[in-house]
Amino acid sequence: MIYLASPYTHPEMVVMLRRYREICRIAADVMMGGKIVFCPIAMTHPMAVYGELSGKWDFWRDFDTAFLEKCDELWVTMMDGWRESTGVTAEIAIMHSLVKPVRYLDPLTLQVHFYPCKQIPIPK
Repeated sequence: MIYLASPYTHPEMVVMLRRYREICRIAADVMMGGKIVFCPIAMTHPMAVYGELSGKWDFWRDFDTAFLEKCDELWVTMMDGWRESTGVTAEIAIMHSLVKPVRYLDPLTLQVHFYPCKQIPIPK
């Protein structure tokens, strides 16, 4: 099972909504390719909006960690803002500590890049 990470939190709600829509499309495309995907933003954005829940990592840390522990690998969607995302950075660190693979997904081509577990890459 793949944990599909992406940036979310931003000072402007319009950016958060754009990120939510984009990751939903990407998750659907990956699933259409036969993969089993857990996408936390696709699942929790509606709860955050309608329940007036925080979008910050501190609020979601335990929730996301529980799913990271269950998933076999992490795919980091290299959308705008992924390198600066507190949540994505933490999810990478958690998966490294669990010695599980971290892969990097190009959001346009859906190509997946793999780097060894101990490496923290900055793909160009």
